[in-house]
This record gives sequence, C-alpha cells and structure tokens, in this order.
Amino acid sequence: MHISVFDLFKIGIGPSSSHTVGPMRAAKKFLELATEKYIFEETTKIKINLHGSLASTGIGHGTDKAVIMGLFGFEPEHINIIEADKIFSEVKDKNFLLLLNKKKISFDYHTDLDLDFKNLPQHPNGMEFVLFNDKSAVIYRKKFFSVGGGFFLSESEINDNHNNKAKKVKFEFKKCDQLLEIAENNNLTIAEIVAFNELTFHKQEEIDSKIIRIWSVMQESVNIGCQTEGILPGGLNVSRRAPAIYKKLLSSKDTPQKIFDWVSLYALAVNEQNAAGGRIVTAPTNGAAGIIPATLHYYEKYHQKLSLAQLKTFFFTAGAIGFLYKENASISGAEMGCQGEVGVACSMAAGGLAALRECTNKQIEVAAEIGMEHNLGLTCDPVKGLVQIPCIERNTMGAIKAINAARLARNNDGTEKVSLDKVIRTMKQIGLDMKSRYKETSRGGLAINVIEC
Repeated sequence: MHISVFDLFKIGIGPSSSHTVGPMRAAKKFLELATEKYIFEETTKIKINLHGSLASTGIGHGTDKAVIMGLFGFEPEHINIIEADKIFSEVKDKNFLLLLNKKKISFDYHTDLDLDFKNLPQHPNGMEFVLFNDKSAVIYRKKFFSVGGGFFLSESEINDNHNNKAKKVKFEFKKCDQLLEIAENNNLTIAEIVAFNELTFHKQEEIDSKIIRIWSVMQESVNIGCQTEGILPGGLNVSRRAPAIYKKLLSSKDTPQKIFDWVSLYALAVNEQNAAGGRIVTAPTNGAAGIIPATLHYYEKYHQKLSLAQLKTFFFTAGAIGFLYKENASISGAEMGCQGEVGVACSMAAGGLAALRECTNKQIEVAAEIGMEHNLGLTCDPVKGLVQIPCIERNTMGAIKAINAARLARNNDGTEKVSLDKVIRTMKQIGLDMKSRYKETSRGGLAINVIEC
C-alpha cells in the first residue's frame, strides 16, 4: 500500500497524531458518510465510544475534544485552536453539538461519550460513532481505528488489510532491499524514486507548494516555541523550557558542546508547542514531531540554508523510510511503544540527513538502521496520559541520535551486519512482545512510578 509523503507529514495540532489528529478526521468522515447515506437529517442524538488506548489516555491526549471538533466539521490542518477551546467548553456547559456546523442536537458530554478501556480486537485505538433518530432507534453506526500518524481506517478497511486504499505507483517497493535494487537498476537516488512515485498523488507544483508549507510550519513551531513561556496544560505543572534556553544560548559564547544545546532546543520548542495543543507537523507522529524539525534546523545552522531541492531530498528520503515502517510494522505508540514513534522519527531523520550530506543509498539505509537499532524496546509510558513526561525530552534524544547515526553512516565501510529490513522486523516483534501497559496506556513504567513519587 503506497502512500504519499504528505500522508506521513501532515499539518495538524497537538498533542497526539493517533489520539487527536486521527480521531478528529475520523469523526468528520463518519458524518460525511452519514450524509451520503441520507441519514444525517434524521439524526437527533449521537453516542461516542472510545476504546483501548483512546480511553486510557484519551482525555490527557485531547481525544474527547478532537472527536467533538471533528463532528463540528473541523479539520486538524485548518482549525483555529483558540476557537476550538471555546467551542469545547460550550459543548460541555450547554449540552449541544452542531454537527458539521449546521445541525444542532443535544449532547451530554458525561453520558454520550463513553470510555471503554478494553481494546477492540483489530487495534488498541478504536472508536465507534452511533446515530439515533427521534424514536431513539439506531440509524447508523460505524467503527474506526486510529492507526498512528493521523491515519485512520474503518472496520472494513482494517479487516481487509487496507487493500482498498492501495494506489499504483511507478516504482513499487515494500522492503528496503527492493528499494535499493530499484535505485541501482535505474541509477536513481532514494529521493528520486519517491519523487516519481509522488506524481501519482499530486502534480509537481502542488508537491513543491506542500514541501514549502510543511517546512514553514516546522520553522513556525520552533520560533513560537522559543518565544512562548508558561506552564503546559494538563495538571503536571511542567514549565516550558525552550524560551529560557534560547535566551541563554543567544547570550553565551559558541563552544562545540553548544551543538547539543541548539539541537535539544529545537526539539523542545516543537514538542512544547505540541503538548500545548499548538500547530505542528506530524512527522510521522505528534509525539515525535520535534525530531525531524530539530535535525533540519541543525543542518541549516551548521551547514547551509536549505533550498527547495534539498528539502525535497530530505522529505522524500525520510518519507521512503517512514513508508517502510508503516508497511512492515507500525508507527502507532499504542501498538509498538515509543520505538514506533520516536524510534521511527529518529530513523527517518537519520536517513534524510544522510541524503542531505550526499551519502550513497546504502549509507542512507545504514543511517536509518542505526537510528532505529538504538531505540529498540522504547516504551510509551506518558505520565498522566499527557505528551509531556517523558515525551518532550525524548525528542531531544531522538534528534541527537539521528545526527550521530548519519555521521556514523558517512564513515560506513560496507561491513554492517544489520539491514534496515531486519531492524524493522525486529522492532515489530518487540512491539508484539511488549506488554500492553507499556504501550500508551499510562499503566506502567514512568506513568505509575512518577505519580507514586
């Protein structure tokens, strides 16, 4: 199932791609389907059921607000964050919904939104929407699954192994070995292969525009994050650190060690914005959204300003790597733990940076492999269900690892023992073996030990 690079890099809002972006999109899609079936006008009541991880950490991740905003007809890329907060408060206070911003119905937040902590069999991030008529009879119901990175699938799609979403592209590949073989046989870089494939989904001018827009939002999230002080919402009383670090770096002398400080700052700025519900780029998830912007900002600060051609090289290369993880494992923290989020983002950033440094295709694979190999087994154990501890700092570590992985790959002599395909297969097996309490449920690890302390 080939997907567009812009499915992996989506503009949205925090704090979570799987718990905020995906559910918002799914809720809107549900009502659009109801409209197509001429059921919408009969609706007088709706019931929302959140299952598994969406129930366990959904409130902390903003899933409740996300699905309600989706039912209002909002989309993650364009929603006004301040307006969303106001509407959400009114919904809870005044007991109403305005479906697709045009049909008003009664809605009791406390009884019409249900949390079921048991996973549905298909995926830990399940949700169901049910419509009723004025006689309290069910007229339409549908289940969706938020599968990571803002992607969602209906029950029929996930049962059909996503096949109905497949598109034919110029260069078909599912494994890295296939990708490298295509590249060698056609004398192409990984980025050039993806560039050809991307024309299946978008025209060239649209591709260029989207790349510029994504980079602009990444820059904006860093800039705003460096300027915005205060306490992050959610009750943990976590202070934003990026502004103070930014001021300190600007006023201190340059040293070799400051490279680490600048990279960490970039990642902190983005993920503090994400934790506050700000606009960021899913890359490939919200919880790991700071790693790729931090890596790109590092390149601009210590190498050269990025041109459109270089941005495409990076995003197309990173996108190919992200596709391999999504195709052969998962980018959902609820399925794989944080190795599926921070680990994948680190791997993508490492490969993209290696491409910018004009590494060979094989060296790019090595960079991506190193980026994941040293994130294997990483758990997803957010304290209080919030994308703050350990998530924000974890992005700084992921960005540093990505840069180091790319540097190691440049010096690779061809004697590596672990392929990217093997490390992806290993990551998937570890994710399957990992106990559910360590996979975005806030029932294990730091999520319980920090609270106890």
